[in-house]
Amino acid sequence: MKTISLRLVVLALLVWLVACTKITQENFDKVRDGMSRSEVEAILGAPTEVSSAGVAGLSGTSASWTGEAGSITIQFFNDKVRMKRFTK
Repeated sequence: MKTISLRLVVLALLVWLVACTKITQENFDKVRDGMSRSEVEAILGAPTEVSSAGVAGLSGTSASWTGEAGSITIQFFNDKVRMKRFTK
């Protein structure tokens, strides 16, 4: 009986996690050019991968969010969204 209850709890948690994923077309569409990284993170959560570079006073960051529905990659220049891509 305990095994069945534990399996049901685990299954419920997995369903909840999948339902709560932030990597969706709807959330991708909410991200607009000019948004700050903190505004994007309020929509998508913390990125799963980040890389940065700086040249002549300009800074660029590439951030990626990966989930079951796909991957979102956003390029920030001086902390503002300039390019975005959603790959399913």
